[in-house]
Amino acid sequence: MKIQSIIQVLENLATPALQETYDNVGLITGNKTWECTGITCTLDATEAVILEAKANGCNLIVAHHPIIFSGLKKINGNNYIEKAIIAAIKNDIAIYAIHTNLDNVLHGVNQTIANRLGLINTHVLAPKKNTLCKLFTFVPLQQVEQVKNALFNAGAGNISNYSECSFNTKGVGTFKANKTANPFVGKIGERHSEEEVKVEIIFPAWLQQTLITALKNAHPYEEVAYDIVALENEFTQVGSGLVGFLPEPMKEHFFLQMLKQSFDLQLIKHTKLLGKNIQKVAICGGAGSFLISKAASIGADIYVTADIKYHEFFDANDTMVVADIGHWESEQFTSELLVNVLQQNFPTFAVLKSSVNTNPVEYFL
Repeated sequence: MKIQSIIQVLENLATPALQETYDNVGLITGNKTWECTGITCTLDATEAVILEAKANGCNLIVAHHPIIFSGLKKINGNNYIEKAIIAAIKNDIAIYAIHTNLDNVLHGVNQTIANRLGLINTHVLAPKKNTLCKLFTFVPLQQVEQVKNALFNAGAGNISNYSECSFNTKGVGTFKANKTANPFVGKIGERHSEEEVKVEIIFPAWLQQTLITALKNAHPYEEVAYDIVALENEFTQVGSGLVGFLPEPMKEHFFLQMLKQSFDLQLIKHTKLLGKNIQKVAICGGAGSFLISKAASIGADIYVTADIKYHEFFDANDTMVVADIGHWESEQFTSELLVNVLQQNFPTFAVLKSSVNTNPVEYFL
């Protein structure tokens, strides 16, 4: 099996189009045309993980964090990044990173955290803007279902928990074919009127080229008329953080105790307890200080995240508890998510979870 086949599954899980601007997701070392001998999943593709993969006969590492975020001018082994890259190249190891794009999908990193906490009725905390478009096209009556089915199969028409959504308006289209045309209906040089349906379908912006190709392949006209409009609507299926609810309210102390046990934490940094029950829980795996105000504004009882700086703890303004459980700790189950997805798609293939603890932070208690 080619590495490209595995990449396709990962990019169906979380398209690279959803990565943040600073990120570097995708294939970092190696070549997608290589035959894959086995997969190791990890949070960080360190030198130790690469050597472990080699020892286990795996030539593909799927990591959450990219080992390279920005350009390297030298590769001399002077730091952990250069050492990892040298090890990967020497041992013919491909490294694929699936980072903020996996953070930004509903079923990604944050849902994994939510599952550990037993949260229900989860939804994205801060949905992404400027990610939705609408397609308008005009189809002869007899071919409407044919064209809509092609667009639905290409990924259009999904709104939250509903699929195959469209709006259809009957009307009359006119056109006149010139001498070089090959019209589906009508005669050369004569204006033709055709009963058509105006079909409106919403779609994620990153599917635009796929949708246009599907439209042109399914539409009977030689020259397909269509319009694409960018929408201001929030895409509730993608974005930063997650909000969910505990099945029953829980006292703050007991929630923190459950959080500590569920994530095997040595400690939790948190703002002062407010003497209220916890039920509405906001979460963001990794560095999540940028969502403190958002979590407070939607009435969260507690916000669980990592990498909060001293002054950022004040941003809760005594409206909720903010709990910092550590970056590695918050994302530690991402490797299991990746293993499960890949095993479901390749049940007879070797997919391993790295046994290397890549957390650079230790605690003196």
